[in-house]
Amino acid sequence: MSSIIHYIVSKSNLNDISVKNTVALLNESCTIPFIARYRKEATGNLDEVQIGDIVKYKELFEALEKRKVAILKALEEQGVLTPELEQKVKDAQDITTLEDIYLPYKKSRKTKADTAKSNGLEPLAKIIMSQNVHDIESIAFKYVKGAVNSVEDALEGARHIIAEWINERSDVRNNLRYQLGRFATITTKVAKKKATEEDAQKFRDYFDWSESLSRIPSHRLLAILRAENEGFIRVKIEIDDERALDKIAQRIIKSDNACSGQIEMAIKDAYKRLLLPSLSNEALQNAKAKADEAAITVFAKNLKQLLLGSPLGEKRILAIDPGFRTGCKVVCLDAQGQLKHNETIYPHAPKNDSAGAIKKISTLAEAYKIEAIAIGNGTASRETESLIRRIRFKNDIQVFVVSEAGASIYSASKIAREEFPNYDVTVRGAVSIGRRLQDPLAELVKIDAKSIGVGQYQHDVDQTKLKTELDTVVESCVNAVGVNLNTASKSLLSYVSGIGLKLAENIVNYRDEHGAFSSRNDLKKVPRLGDKAFEQGSAFLRIKEAENPLDDSAVHPESYSIVKAIAKNEGKRVSELIGNSTVLKGIDLKPYCTNAVGLPTLKDIIKELEKPGLDIREQAKVFTFNQNIKSINDVQEGQLLPGIVNNVTNFGAFVDIGIKESGLIHISNLSDGFVSDVSAHISLHEQVIVKVLEVDIPRKRIQLKLHK
Repeated sequence: MSSIIHYIVSKSNLNDISVKNTVALLNESCTIPFIARYRKEATGNLDEVQIGDIVKYKELFEALEKRKVAILKALEEQGVLTPELEQKVKDAQDITTLEDIYLPYKKSRKTKADTAKSNGLEPLAKIIMSQNVHDIESIAFKYVKGAVNSVEDALEGARHIIAEWINERSDVRNNLRYQLGRFATITTKVAKKKATEEDAQKFRDYFDWSESLSRIPSHRLLAILRAENEGFIRVKIEIDDERALDKIAQRIIKSDNACSGQIEMAIKDAYKRLLLPSLSNEALQNAKAKADEAAITVFAKNLKQLLLGSPLGEKRILAIDPGFRTGCKVVCLDAQGQLKHNETIYPHAPKNDSAGAIKKISTLAEAYKIEAIAIGNGTASRETESLIRRIRFKNDIQVFVVSEAGASIYSASKIAREEFPNYDVTVRGAVSIGRRLQDPLAELVKIDAKSIGVGQYQHDVDQTKLKTELDTVVESCVNAVGVNLNTASKSLLSYVSGIGLKLAENIVNYRDEHGAFSSRNDLKKVPRLGDKAFEQGSAFLRIKEAENPLDDSAVHPESYSIVKAIAKNEGKRVSELIGNSTVLKGIDLKPYCTNAVGLPTLKDIIKELEKPGLDIREQAKVFTFNQNIKSINDVQEGQLLPGIVNNVTNFGAFVDIGIKESGLIHISNLSDGFVSDVSAHISLHEQVIVKVLEVDIPRKRIQLKLHK
């Protein structure tokens, strides 16, 4: 087994054949959605999460190997590379071990030990470390020469050398790492100069705080580190110094003489000056990395739930971006989301033209045969919703309140300017609100995921890891749902497996020039869309009312021949197989198995033929807030209120109850029993009933409990 396969298997506990085949597919530039869906036989039916783990460990291994090459080159250039040292470097299984091996050879600024060595004190340090001498001062006297002016100077220099040796010992470093991992506390002290600042008050809980570093929740650690970065507090990592020093001494001191006293002083120096500063910072960074991972996981879960939010589908929409002084921007969209009309109404203060607004909305609803109304949930949302519900429409029109999160980012973006070059940001924002109701996924992919606002301390975590994880989530969601090739935007197409932004542009340009695609095979005519891109992406693209009905399904074109063979053997046309559960359930799949296609893929094909192109998302449902709750002053302890979950964190969930302030269901109030995972009990955009536990009007905080 090659070293990379062995490494991934040891980290993931996955089958070595599955890992080997998955790595081979990844090396062929296959995407995670494609591998998970269409290469099940090769991977042993691994899901996207397991394949994602393989990708992660593959990248870690490659980074480790790259660092090994750099270190070996540096050691060779220094002329210190021996066969034994080379083997130690090659055998290192993690970056920490590797850096410990390299530590004695790192080029850095001149140290106290370097100065002592240049003064000829290294032999004295070796004599002390032998621990066989009783009169060390007499021996030290022999080294009093040149820059060494006294016996104490000689002994101090020797101790500096010994301290560096101690610092470079991997066993000492690993033992201290263990103690920091098990017993370290994170403590904070307020920065007096900044404590009175207004912004500091949000961090006042951490002005004097102490907690186990290994048990601190991710959200609290990130909050503390943010407070430190903003200068409001000072953070320190502490352990029992005497215990730590004793553990080091047990490993080094083997005698009870004058040498041991010198070594004991060197140990204290090494601990205070070298080991503790370095390894306590490493421990904090490791804790931060874990907190980042937890926060990114929460963000990814929330984003997935948001992207897979319920679509209303291809309906004619009247969308409203509400406002007071500047009015409410109104747009009318056709079933495909194309802008047909826009104008502004002023039903609220200061103009208060509610009668004119009602008349205008009624006229537009009839003129554009509106089927649903989408109202943004920002400023003046409740007042606008109340106005709309007063209107007696001729037809049954559903009214929805839609999240505006990120809409302002989209409206000012390059994508929005390209879509609507002749309209201002207010029109673009209203269009985005309406399209979100039609298809949240298709619209939200146009916005940087970090701008959607469903994260936890998203600006404090590792931004590269965050972007990678969120891009993976978006790609997974887009490919899980599938994309209409003839209506999809460039942004949506760019997330299709194997496509990317440049090919997405080419597809849209080709579509604009030649008209709608009539078959998946037409994709091959798109400039620069080669066989690999077609293999990776074609099955995730749908063509409505195509001549070949399989082009509107998740069946891969490479499997069309199998479906034709099944249809022929069943005495039917392919179109007669689709949706025919009676026939499909009775088919014996074993005769269709080959070396490349096994039962997992064949079962997927049959499942898809039963309900081709079925949207995995539920359809949007109308939701109504308690109309008597207009502000936080109307919220009373003990009330049961309807709400929509608008953010999920590790410590609880925030719920929109129809006012400016969202209420918090703390993790302890999600259930009567112990809750370890918030997302196991509640999900983003879930419609819930909550009980009000406490209302803090001055701090604008509402505590809620999930009502079963």
